[in-house]
Order: sequence, then C-alpha cells, then structure tokens
Amino acid sequence: MNNKYSRSRLHGRIVAGIRAHGTGRLAAPGELRAGDVGVLSPEAPAESLAQLARRHGLRPSSYRPSMPAYIRELWRRWSFIVAFATARNVAMYTEAKLGQLWQFLTPLLNAGVYFLIFGVLLHINRGIPNYLAFLVTGVFVFNFSQRAFITTSSVVTDSLPLIRALQFPRAALPLAYVMIEFEQMLLSMVVLAAIVLATGEPLTLYWLLAIPALLLQTIFNVGVGLFVARLGAQVNDFSQLLPFLMRTWLYVSGVLYQISTLDLKDHPGVVTLLEINPAAIYITLVREALLTTQRESTPGSKPYNAANCSLWNKQGHLSAAQDVKYQAYSAYCHYVGYVNPDKFWYIAIGWAAFGLVVGFWFFWRAETRYGRG
Repeated sequence: MNNKYSRSRLHGRIVAGIRAHGTGRLAAPGELRAGDVGVLSPEAPAESLAQLARRHGLRPSSYRPSMPAYIRELWRRWSFIVAFATARNVAMYTEAKLGQLWQFLTPLLNAGVYFLIFGVLLHINRGIPNYLAFLVTGVFVFNFSQRAFITTSSVVTDSLPLIRALQFPRAALPLAYVMIEFEQMLLSMVVLAAIVLATGEPLTLYWLLAIPALLLQTIFNVGVGLFVARLGAQVNDFSQLLPFLMRTWLYVSGVLYQISTLDLKDHPGVVTLLEINPAAIYITLVREALLTTQRESTPGSKPYNAANCSLWNKQGHLSAAQDVKYQAYSAYCHYVGYVNPDKFWYIAIGWAAFGLVVGFWFFWRAETRYGRG
C-alpha cells in the first residue's frame, strides 16, 4: 500500500508540473517541450551568447591580446613574477640538508671538475694567466644561460593545470623562471667575487662593468627563454635534446679556453664566429671586467712585438716559472679575429635586443595554443 501511495503522489506532482506550463517552470522533471523557448528565464535578452559575453567584457581563456596590451598585462603582474621567483628559490633546496648552500656548491663543483680535467690533466690552460679565475668566471656566466634555457623549455608543459585554470599572459611563466635563475646568479656572483680576489686579482672600478654585462645577458636570456618555451610546448622531445645542444654551445663559447689565442691564423673567420656568439660575448665582457690579467694579456692590447710573441708561443717547452712569466706576453701578438674587441659592447647590446624582440614575438604569436596539451 505504501508503494502504491508513493507512486500516486509522484504522478500527481508530474501532472501538476505539466499544468504549470507557461508559468516559467519546467513542464516535467528534466524535460523541455517543443516551443518552450526561454522557459528557464523569461527575462533573458534576445541576443546571442557571443554578444552577451562581449557586453559583459568576457573573453575566451585562449584570447590573444595585441602586443601593447599583452605587455601591459605582464607589467601588472611583475610583482607576482618576482615574488614567485623568490619563493621558488627559497623552497628549491628546503629538503636538502645543506639547503641554500647548494646554490653556491653546484657551480663550484662544476668549475672544480672542469679545472681538474682541462686545467690539470689536459693542460688547456696554456698561455692563460690565472686560469682558475678565468675558468670559474666562464662556468658561472655560462651556467646562468644554460639553466635558464633548460628550465624554460619545459615550463609550459609542466604548468598545464595552471594554464587551463586561469587567464593570464603565458609569458609570465618563462619570465618567472628566468628570474629564478637571475636570483641564483646574483648569489653565485658573490662566490665568484671571493674566488677572484683569492686568486690575486685586484678590486678595481672595472668590476662595475660586470653589472651592465650581466643585465644584457639577462635580457638575452629572457628572449631565448621565451623562444625555447614555445618550442618545448609544441615539440615534446625538444627539452630532451636541449641539454646536448647546450653542452655543444659550452665547448664553442670559450668557457674552457681563450678564443682570441687559438692557433687559427689561416682561419680568422672561424675565430670571429666563435667570439661573436652571444655566450662568448657575455663571458668575455665579465672576464675583462673582473680579471685584470685578462685585460693585460688580450692579443693586440699592446704594440706587436715578434720576440715577445714568440716567447709566449714557446710556452710548454719552458720551465714552469718561465711559463708563468711569459703568459701575459700574448698581448704582444696579433689579434686573429676580424671584429675589434672594442665593438664587443655593441654586439652584446645587439644580441640582447635581437633575442628579446624575436623571442617575445615568437612566444606571443602562439598565445592561444598553450594549454591544449
């Protein structure tokens, strides 16, 4: 009896709902009849959903604004980008026992390995005064770009849930990760300064030139970081290939040796190509800012002297004391490249501007594609 009574009550409610048709309520649970247009909201405006969205300032999550509007949106989020980078740096090594010390230890260990292999075992330090400071400077500066490019290459794919959930300029992600590496580089520069002073280099006003050199490198890293971020988002295997490309770039950027003293007199164009590549440019500018021995031993920095240049070329056949004595004599040799070293600052500015413009434009063009997975 109870079941029969319940079915009777349910039937009565459905009939009542059908009779209520035209009052703005559903005619039956979960059912719309033919001709029931707007029964859920009789007061809805007679306009399409697209028009309604535009009237209320709504837009698709994959909307790509104009370039000026995009830059303004990024600028509005600048404080968040910096705060995010700082928080990630603090949290990065929290679970390690040595904590933030790894930010100093990692580049030091890398420089130590390179010094052992290339300086002690292979003697690539031939003719380079204060090779330890020379090597550590190159490793620290190159490591800044290397880490920035590797982390940004996978930032879009690693942040898919965030991209799909929120509307924001996607360029904020690679920019934030470059800022993470920039903050780590600043800490590394403190260690580098201590090493340079410990190896006997004097503290001079030239050190101030390292600031604009590193700022230009940062701008270049932002541009290339945006470029590889788009490549990594569209080509899944790119982030796996990038470490091999970066290792090759390290070997041709003068991190381990001095490009201007290479024995390639018959191929000065090769030396020029090696010297004007962006990593080599920024490394050279920082070295010449921090290392007096580099400024004094650069080929062509003193009038050509065949006898003194010959003494420098004979290193390796001399005693250890003589070898150290004649290391700076490379300054009396001819400069083998086509590009005047005085133009390196202009080249550094050019690489920074070119990298930023091309990288930003390349990333912005695909703004609507990020997050599709």
